[in-house]
Amino acid sequence: MRKTLIALLVLAVIGLGIFFSLPSLLDRRMNSVATPPPYPASPAAEQLHNRLFIADLHDDALLWQRDLLERHDYGHSDLPRLLEGRVALQVFSTVTKTPRNLNYERNDDDTDNITPLIMAQRWPRATWGSLLERALYQSERLHRAVAASDGRLTLVTSRRELAGFIAAWQRDPQRLAGILATEGLHPLEGRLENVDRLYDAGFRIAGLTHFFDNEVGGSAHGMEQGGLTRFGRRVIARLEQKGMLIDLAHASQKLIDDVLASATRPVLVSHTGVQGTCPGPRNLSDRHIQAIAATGGVIGIGYWDAAVCETSVAAIVKAIRYTADKVGVAHVALGSDFDGTIHAPFDTSGLAQLTEGLQQAGFSEEEIAAIMGGNVRRLLLANLPEA
Repeated sequence: MRKTLIALLVLAVIGLGIFFSLPSLLDRRMNSVATPPPYPASPAAEQLHNRLFIADLHDDALLWQRDLLERHDYGHSDLPRLLEGRVALQVFSTVTKTPRNLNYERNDDDTDNITPLIMAQRWPRATWGSLLERALYQSERLHRAVAASDGRLTLVTSRRELAGFIAAWQRDPQRLAGILATEGLHPLEGRLENVDRLYDAGFRIAGLTHFFDNEVGGSAHGMEQGGLTRFGRRVIARLEQKGMLIDLAHASQKLIDDVLASATRPVLVSHTGVQGTCPGPRNLSDRHIQAIAATGGVIGIGYWDAAVCETSVAAIVKAIRYTADKVGVAHVALGSDFDGTIHAPFDTSGLAQLTEGLQQAGFSEEEIAAIMGGNVRRLLLANLPEA
């Protein structure tokens, strides 16, 4: 009997060890790159790249148990690699729920991949059953990283803070501004007052949907793929009142139409592809590219195959060129989707290769500066809350 109990205990310990090691194994497998670093670029590209203010509209690093302040040899980003890639501003998005057997066509909200992941990562018990608490905990993780970064990482929540960061960055570019965003508004849990909870926690960009329809509206990958709900219209009004930017990534076509019909401020798409270079359920049509640009917004071009139909710098540049030709360089930005379970051409330390690709595509230095971050800087300086 005693031997049996010991054997069961050993098996239990082994099982727990496997369970708690799974997040790192998944991170290594699902956040991959086509080639490992280093990522060489031409001297001309490196010289230009080192002068740029670079901004990326979408990174899911807060979901994973990696320490944001330490360099890793897996995944796509951390502070050392972001600084090596000369990134000045990174939007960190919070993932709170994804369906099992996730696909780009039709998903319901009956299942959830994130619950076992966060349990294995030992997140607080409050996060196990609450999507709002999951978003707030990821905000807390970023706040803790800021506090421990010795000034190298700053959370920006207002125009005044961003202007102050830019002035400091111009003196010493070895620093990064972080902005918090949601990957879908299901963390509202159907309650309008939770917009205020997210705002108070530092969130300034709100993605409306992710891989399933929610109380706000339809996802490009949902079952109904409808437009804004009655609750969603109230949410849009509250977001605009608070000065939070609306992100239409993953939104259904009807939801995009409804938001564009009612929005009074610029909207953005944080990470996407375009139908003109890569047909797909979540990639933007020419009509939507033009309508989003007409609000004064920006479109972040993603780096993964479903966004640009190939894992390569050339495919990313092709989508950027197509979008710029449709609506002008002023409305194009970077939206990597790093650490969002994608296979990318490089990690964030390799961004000089994208600068080189833009040079080779015939973009001028001024145009490259706008695409690589200037457009996002302009949008945020004009549209974040004043103070």
